[in-house]
Amino acid sequence: MTNKYFGTDGIRGKANSFPMTAEIAMKVGMAAGISFRRGNHRHRVVIGKDTRLSGYMIENALVAGFTAAGMDVFLLGPVPTPAVAMLTKSMRCDIGVMISASHNVFYDNGIKLFGPDGYKLSDEFEARIEALIDKDMSSYLASAEELGRATRVEGVVDRYVEFAKRTLPQGMSLEGIRIVVDCANGAAYKAAPAALWELGAEVITIGDEPNGFNINSGCGSTDTEKLSRRVHETRADIGIALDGDADRVLIVDEKARTVDGDQMMAVISEYWQDISRLKGGGVVATIMSNLGLERFLNGKDLELVRTKVGDRYVVEHMRKHGFNLGGEQSGHMVMSDFTTTGDGLIAALQVLSVVRSTNRPVSEVCDKFEPVPQILENVRYTDNGNPLEDKQVVEAIKDGRSRLGDDGRLVIRASGTEPLIRVMAESDDETIVREVVDDIVSTLRKIAA
Repeated sequence: MTNKYFGTDGIRGKANSFPMTAEIAMKVGMAAGISFRRGNHRHRVVIGKDTRLSGYMIENALVAGFTAAGMDVFLLGPVPTPAVAMLTKSMRCDIGVMISASHNVFYDNGIKLFGPDGYKLSDEFEARIEALIDKDMSSYLASAEELGRATRVEGVVDRYVEFAKRTLPQGMSLEGIRIVVDCANGAAYKAAPAALWELGAEVITIGDEPNGFNINSGCGSTDTEKLSRRVHETRADIGIALDGDADRVLIVDEKARTVDGDQMMAVISEYWQDISRLKGGGVVATIMSNLGLERFLNGKDLELVRTKVGDRYVVEHMRKHGFNLGGEQSGHMVMSDFTTTGDGLIAALQVLSVVRSTNRPVSEVCDKFEPVPQILENVRYTDNGNPLEDKQVVEAIKDGRSRLGDDGRLVIRASGTEPLIRVMAESDDETIVREVVDDIVSTLRKIAA
């Protein structure tokens, strides 16, 4: 059954349009608050947000919903998503909320929910909340004497900075390393530069002037061109590109070349295996990760386990099967020794720890395998039906799989956060990959037009 509100990463949509309206946000607060009420203690919720203009609207609506359900609300202000996950558990809250649409443009927004253990909610729990949203919840709400209070929490960025710094090996300093960090005009615009500077690095910061509209706009992990130029101009040792809520990261090496999440997983897994830290016998990634990563890990007697797209599916598999490293090609990196969700800053620090411990440049450290030719294209569509069910599209996909053969991969999926069909193909023969993707994309565009 298709969810009405929740997608692959919480609830997301265009601000002030369904489902990201103040009314629905208030109902989400009510429904989540009701769902997490257990026992007679005062129930608590932390709410963080990124820097989008619509964050003010969504934040106030959620506060109304949670306090109506009898929950005390602690407002964190603009902080990274992993900070919300960490503080949910640290502050002994019953639920955590991050208001963000991650890497999307400013006019989108979203609501991500965390349980008291700091992990994103399961599909089952989201379904329970979704079932309540459209019901009359008046009989479940708090009495006038039991309404919740709202308090703004100070010093949140400092707490997260100290938390992030402690993930480096004890006594390790970044002194002598010149870093350009692109904060995407988003949630980490204070935390990331502060943490890197306090660790001893020379820090050059861009994307640190949010105005409500410029989040992810020509900056951050979705567009590393500006970061690459600045790394080149300043002769920096490394560039770090975060996204709007700082739960993902891409790296730029000293030669101004972009390094994706697959290469970072290769770097960290090899290093952790060498120091006997890696658990589970491998890495958990998604169906989008490059075949080159799988071959690299297999060469180290390690396994690459693939899940559905979405960092929470990666985390679910990690928890169930005892892995402590997972991630996505897009830069979500989950290291369960430290965090319960993707953390761009901590992932970058782990790469820096390898750079520092090996005394090698980033371009060498992050060149672990030759990626198999892979092409990913997106096709935007309207809400009038599912293009993937069209007979012409089905036939084009079938033909594409046949042409790629057993040594290639074809992944066609609808995005869970945007009205896009993602078409990804990979094979050692780049010409065939290009032809297969072009054929499927052209067919999709005819149908979706």
